[in-house]
Amino acid sequence: MIKNPEHRPWQVLSSEYLDKKPWFTVRKESVQLPSGVVVPDWYIFEFPKWINVIAITKDGKFVMISQYRHGLGTTSYELVAGVCDPNETPEQSAKRELLEESGYGGGEWSEYMRVCPNPTNHNNISYTFLAIGVERVAEQNTEDTEDIDVHLLSRQEVRYLLDNNMMPQALHVAPLWRWFAENR
Repeated sequence: MIKNPEHRPWQVLSSEYLDKKPWFTVRKESVQLPSGVVVPDWYIFEFPKWINVIAITKDGKFVMISQYRHGLGTTSYELVAGVCDPNETPEQSAKRELLEESGYGGGEWSEYMRVCPNPTNHNNISYTFLAIGVERVAEQNTEDTEDIDVHLLSRQEVRYLLDNNMMPQALHVAPLWRWFAENR
């Protein structure tokens, strides 16, 4: 059995917020490593918990979306994803986001995977949920900043997207590859 590695936290010598906005909260810290090295400028980006959903319909189709992502300037396929509201659990947020972005709901839900977007300088976790047997229960109810198309894709089509690097979102690709590894 593999044990967790030895915990060697850095000592925080000072910490100050540079900006606090809903989508951009960053603090600068001066830290000392266990070796004694002092790093005067270490930046931490604070985000709420994130979620995404591998949603599979009763007839075995994957509920995928596509939307434009301004950071990369591309439109690509993705899992339904979003941010946890402060008063919600990750599972509640995942169910809400699936319903809002795709109109799908129901099914059997389980937490599938947890990953950190970038543990070097992000403080949050992204939770993936697996929802089996979902069905269309409502119309999409997207936010003003969302322009989302819903796609029902076969297992083979999702695998094609992965094999051909057609999904740039690492937090979506990792759980999908795990799903394919476990469901050969």
